[in-house]
Amino acid sequence: MSPEQIRTTSGRGRIYDSILDTVGDTPVIWLGSLSPPGVDILVKAEFFNPCASVKDRLALNIIEAAERDGRLNPGQTVVEATSGSTGIGLAMVCARKGHPLVVTMADSFSVERRRLMRMLGARVVLTPRAAKGLGMYRKAVELAVANGWFLARQFETADNADVHEATTGREILADFAGKRLDIIVTGYGTGGTATGISRVLRRERPETRLVLAEPANAALVGSGRAQERTAAGAPAAPHPAFKPHPIQGWTPDFVPFVLQEALDAGAFDQVLPVAGPEGVATAQRLARTEVILTGISGGATLAVALKLAETAALVTVILVILPDTGERYLSTPLFQSMPEDMDDEERAISLSTPGYQLEVTA
Repeated sequence: MSPEQIRTTSGRGRIYDSILDTVGDTPVIWLGSLSPPGVDILVKAEFFNPCASVKDRLALNIIEAAERDGRLNPGQTVVEATSGSTGIGLAMVCARKGHPLVVTMADSFSVERRRLMRMLGARVVLTPRAAKGLGMYRKAVELAVANGWFLARQFETADNADVHEATTGREILADFAGKRLDIIVTGYGTGGTATGISRVLRRERPETRLVLAEPANAALVGSGRAQERTAAGAPAAPHPAFKPHPIQGWTPDFVPFVLQEALDAGAFDQVLPVAGPEGVATAQRLARTEVILTGISGGATLAVALKLAETAALVTVILVILPDTGERYLSTPLFQSMPEDMDDEERAISLSTPGYQLEVTA
């Protein structure tokens, strides 16, 4: 191979002072094999963040904003309720900045998330799955009040959507400057990504349609029923439309206050449901066709985009937000069909030559 045929790189042109400086500026990637004729489907790959999810952005801004205005003191313990990705992002930021971190998490979420947080020095307090998201949320509030810890409040704080307005939304504008962008599809966990992006797009690209996706069996927004809240905006009770669903990181059993801003502003052109098994199947399809590994939530978001593409006009551009990596789902239904041992086809390949065959015990 001649030198001109080899891919080359030139570095980023800088040396970073901290892993925290690498958060953001995630790439947009075209899905050539999944885009139907006349429609371009692209993904914003948030797993390029240092701890492999979009939640690295809000974790960094919540801590830095609180440090700046004195809400978080040096060395003070941080506590937060999370399904995993925010906790992992907070564990990264807190470890780098010297804040102990305690995470509360329902025991229904994947064990690899617990291990990742503990690997980064966080302590993980499990809550009963029967108490759902509101249970782990209330446990975090109890711990903050009892111990004088800083409660990150990802579901209510303005620091969440603000960082997506300042970074995620601005990146999308820059990457699509002078280009078509007809539709953006995103799900919601806290609602920070959806709300922050909507602020930017409604102001500077109002022609772009915003589509919000949520689980078919937990269609909180689609139900049209309001979330009961306290005076501070926190959930006062579980949302009546919630049912357990397999799309981890999406849609707790309440509508987050951060998302409510965008709902009240009528920021979304459509709210579309998607079934959990469809999210699993689409994430697996994405891995096998485009070699992009995302979680069930990313698969579910892409599944909604693929449905929109079926009826879209020619020359339509759809951007999908992929929030995290598939490696965060090894113990979930996403990998359930992937055996640990050889299947019959793999065993036949092994037997096709005489050496180094693994003995199979009954």
